[in-house]
Amino acid sequence: MKFIDSHCHLHDPEFFAPADAEAALQRSIKAGVDRMVVIGTTVNDSFAAVKFATDHPENVFATIGIHPHGDGYDDIAKQQLGSSTQLNQIPSDNVVAVGEIGLDYHYEGYDRDSQIKLFEEMLQFARNAKLPVVLHVREAFHDIWPILDNFPELTGVFHSFTDTEDSILEALRRGYYIGVNGIVTFAKGIPLPPLDRMLLETDAPFLAPPPHRGKTNEPAFIPDIARFLTKKLGKPLPEIAKKTTANTELLFKLSK
Repeated sequence: MKFIDSHCHLHDPEFFAPADAEAALQRSIKAGVDRMVVIGTTVNDSFAAVKFATDHPENVFATIGIHPHGDGYDDIAKQQLGSSTQLNQIPSDNVVAVGEIGLDYHYEGYDRDSQIKLFEEMLQFARNAKLPVVLHVREAFHDIWPILDNFPELTGVFHSFTDTEDSILEALRRGYYIGVNGIVTFAKGIPLPPLDRMLLETDAPFLAPPPHRGKTNEPAFIPDIARFLTKKLGKPLPEIAKKTTANTELLFKLSK
């Protein structure tokens, strides 16, 4: 029984020292999570994600992109405009998506117009590269849908989804997947997508599921999320593992 962590930050030295990342990778493989996707959030972080994937070609794939808050949470989106030129310089052999990109209106002082311009630039970059997208959307779904409708050929995943059932339906109608992580194990009222549109993720080092609450999250904890879902979905663990793995392989065109 194998799993894939579709979204983690194991490559980022801010959260995992190199030795700790290597140890976490080995624990992940031992736990049956033998592949993972590490997520770029800035130009420099995207380079780092690709390097980590290059150093672990059998187990790790990478995304490249600019998070809506760039390097901080005081909104520097306008400073990141034009980043696609730099992203084009990153070797693409193990790049499977553009992300983490999107809109985030949670923090005070955000610059809506700059975020939208950056998001549209990243979507155009994904269109040109013929890659799926990994979307970060918080308190901004009302702006997301009309923007995505201008890029109908794109598909991807709504990472760390915590919005409404209506938003799930809108995402599914556009052919997107929904990323499910440890939040569903400890937060109430989060709707779940059907299994055939679900990806499993940790968002490590964040959002560790029980019994690991308060610890640094890591890809090895994916089976704990899956075991929780057996009760919520009424599906056996092997079926959840098989289907979410197949979904991730299909979206990101991963080698089996």
